[in-house]
Parts: sequence; C-alpha cells; structure tokens
Amino acid sequence: MPQQDENDRSEIEFSSKNHELIIRNRYKFYYNINDVLIAVWFILGSVLFFWKETETIAIWFFLFGSIELLVRPLMRIFREIHLKKIRSGKAGSDDNIGQ
Repeated sequence: MPQQDENDRSEIEFSSKNHELIIRNRYKFYYNINDVLIAVWFILGSVLFFWKETETIAIWFFLFGSIELLVRPLMRIFREIHLKKIRSGKAGSDDNIGQ
C-alpha cells in the first residue's frame, strides 16, 4: 500500500505544478497585454502633444499610461497571492484552469 500512497502524492504534486504553470502563463499573457497598452497610451499621448488643440487628450493618455504602470506590480502581487493559495491547497474549485 505505501507504493500507491507514493503514486498519489506524486500525481498531486504534478497536478499542482501543472496548475502553477498554467497560472504563470496566464499572468504572463496579461503582463504582455498591459505592456502593449502602456506603449499605446504613451505613443498616442506623445503624438497628440504636437498640436495645441489635442494637448488635453494627450495628458489623459499619459495619465492612462501611468495608471497602467501601476497595474504591473499589482498583477505580480496578485499572481504571487494566487500561487501561494494553490501551493497551500486553499485555491477554490471555482478557479477555471483552462481560461
């Protein structure tokens, strides 16, 4: 019987590591989307600063880009919290692994 217990434990560890990999890849995708948005906001803001009548809109785009810069470390914090819950076995069954 100890052999089966060992197999069950290794399957659980493999499943947990697989789940962690899926979560890390999901967050990596979100990081990339966020980085693209940062670039778009700042490029648009920079271009719109060429004309006096679009300066206000440009300022708003710079503000959006700055907010996106804040989102980056927040996503990392949320990822670490998410992974810590998985490692401790407290992740809810409502986590959709495939999404």
